[in-house]
Amino acid sequence: MATETLERPRTGGPDSGLGGNWLVIVLNDDHNTFDHVARTLARVIPGLTVDDGFRLADRIHSSGRALVWTGPRETAELYWEQLEQAGLTMAPLEQH
Repeated sequence: MATETLERPRTGGPDSGLGGNWLVIVLNDDHNTFDHVARTLARVIPGLTVDDGFRLADRIHSSGRALVWTGPRETAELYWEQLEQAGLTMAPLEQH
């Protein structure tokens, strides 16, 4: 009886950095208001309400940082750039 090996197509090699989830993390700072952080998060991150933004702003303030989104690298880079351009203090993107 012969066996056959089937290879699945790769979405990215082990060193490509394309697979997995990427973490978008906002850091606490001394120059952004809760209101600005909350409204910016709600504007940039789909599905996030202003109330969600205020809860995240409180977590950022009390913990020093908060994970605000996780997903594919390209989308994570887009949200990271938009949040940084709005003046939020960002941690480097992390792969999870």
